[in-house]
Amino acid sequence: MCRITKEINSMRRPGLLIEAAGHGTALYERRRDLRRMLRVAIPSTARAALEKLLPIEADLEKRRREGATSYSLTRHVDILTALLAEARSFRTG
Repeated sequence: MCRITKEINSMRRPGLLIEAAGHGTALYERRRDLRRMLRVAIPSTARAALEKLLPIEADLEKRRREGATSYSLTRHVDILTALLAEARSFRTG
């Protein structure tokens, strides 16, 4: 099992957060959404996208747990949506 798969499998997030992100995957469009979320060139593979998304999500989770005023629920759901969609692509590809 690779590092990315282990990291994804070990994630524990509130059910409502995961449920919202899961619903978002139906509307996920890689080109449009990754460009907006990452603000860089679109990664060529799901693995490359996950390597960029995982640290962003970890930072958002840290802010959520700390109750930081800089925490954005909307951004967290967006990033988790992309993470779920890219993980699905990574596993099947």
